[in-house]
Amino acid sequence: MAQEKSTSASAKLTELLKLQVGSISETIEKEGRTIFGGSNNLLGTDEITDFCIEFLQLLVALLESRDPHDDGSPQFHALEMFFNGLSKQILVRGGRVEDLVRYIQFMQRTLIEALAHDKKNTTVDDTRDALLFLSGTFNELILAVFQAYLDEKERTINAQEAELRETATPITEIWDGVLTLPIIGTLDSNRTMLVMEALLNRIAKEHANAVVMDLTGVKNIDSQVSHHLIQMMRAVQLMGADAILTGIRPEIARALTSLNIDMSGVTTRASLSDGLKEAFRRMGIQVSHKAI
Repeated sequence: MAQEKSTSASAKLTELLKLQVGSISETIEKEGRTIFGGSNNLLGTDEITDFCIEFLQLLVALLESRDPHDDGSPQFHALEMFFNGLSKQILVRGGRVEDLVRYIQFMQRTLIEALAHDKKNTTVDDTRDALLFLSGTFNELILAVFQAYLDEKERTINAQEAELRETATPITEIWDGVLTLPIIGTLDSNRTMLVMEALLNRIAKEHANAVVMDLTGVKNIDSQVSHHLIQMMRAVQLMGADAILTGIRPEIARALTSLNIDMSGVTTRASLSDGLKEAFRRMGIQVSHKAI
């Protein structure tokens, strides 16, 4: 009985869509141009026309499927993927998920209003079943849009984190086996651990013999970070590389001494240039001015 009602409601909606496809398409296309086109510049006129046509074709395909209520059917999946893709397209172009959700609700309202205008050929039961179908289907489509939004946000956050890691750890191989790591800005515990992980991985990858860490751009560090910094130096040494610390500002030097941190075994030099010279000396590399 339920299957019969479902089939009847689907058949009614399919008939309605086919009879009024022109006016329904025109109405949702007009609203699409208002929300996404014009000065909003999120979608072109042709793109809006195309996605309105594709939406109605996919909806008819779902209605004509064996069980339109089956959200696991290929037809329903195709409709979900359509809105998933549209959502990503609009978000990438700077649109808001709220506007897309309102637009989907407008699409649903347009279909319901078209159904209401067809009272003469529609029974109360058909109308109720059609409304239930539209409500359930569009709720799922809105969920698909939010899922796409969350996926896109996660992708953006991951990309930003990767970019942050890259800029936070500007490790450069300045000579074969010699790495430099200029640290700029605030050095907190989280960033120190991030730098340590990236540095140790780079030492292993490049088979580095010496690492010059320059603190010229660091204004201050606390006791916890100081300990992390020394741990980083020790870890570099455990990896078989020489660790040279350069550019220690007077205030950082005072902080390190007042914290009573064991600096034995840590090589320091005044500047990055001096640190590189020390690294080259230890590796037996001699750099000299070319005779003119």
